[in-house]
Amino acid sequence: MDPILLFDVGASHTRIGLTNNFETIDNAQMYPTPQDFDEGLGVLAEKAQAICGGKAKIAVGGIAGPLNREKTTISNAPNLPGYNDKDFVSALAKHLNCRVVLENDTALVGLGEAISGSGKGHKIAAYMTISTGVNGVLVVDGKIAPSVLGYEIGMQIVDMDKSYDSGSRVFEELVSGANFQRRFGKSAHEITDPNVWAEIARVVAYGLNNLILFWSPEIVILGGAVTRSIPLELVIENLEKTLTIFPELPQIKKAELGDFGGLWGALHLARSLA
Repeated sequence: MDPILLFDVGASHTRIGLTNNFETIDNAQMYPTPQDFDEGLGVLAEKAQAICGGKAKIAVGGIAGPLNREKTTISNAPNLPGYNDKDFVSALAKHLNCRVVLENDTALVGLGEAISGSGKGHKIAAYMTISTGVNGVLVVDGKIAPSVLGYEIGMQIVDMDKSYDSGSRVFEELVSGANFQRRFGKSAHEITDPNVWAEIARVVAYGLNNLILFWSPEIVILGGAVTRSIPLELVIENLEKTLTIFPELPQIKKAELGDFGGLWGALHLARSLA
């Protein structure tokens, strides 16, 4: 079969690879995401040419931001403003000379984790990423649960009157990597104060409380760069105090697929299109 190009355009980094068999990912690599739209497409096309020689049958991947109904364009993406309202699918298809299928990047990471990662073997899996931004997805029977305009769970309001010391109402702005830069002038991985991480774990538990109430999954998977520093045991401890309406909690696990979870999700989506 002709190779299938897999891509994951995140707010901070882009991942790219290919599959020839729907079972393995070859030539996977990661590079900083250009913030300029035209530059971003150019670099992506250049990398694609290098790994598949311009012979891709189809390109399947994700991008950070809410998509329109046709899944061709992102709009109002807080962390990729240069890509807003640009027809990403048409532009990339011209560069690659093949069909392009686009999905939200978090949705694809969640799909990858549900099928090949921490959620393997579970019928109903929820995924939350805490990275530059925050988002999540519900995966049922190995498929992204349908929606009109995707999911943006990072935008949930958890502090209605802005009483929390960051001055924001929105969940994403309280726990994301961008939040650490605003509040502390440091990246999350540079923060070593256990009190900071204990507080972040408490706020994350509130976000998970809402996710579980709405989706009632068998398992919740936490991924993203910031999650690596969050004490999972403290998240669960706080969640046990907060979520009392159900007789039990779902499993709470961290993601397993690392930097290339989105490529695995793109692989599974591509298989469903074959």
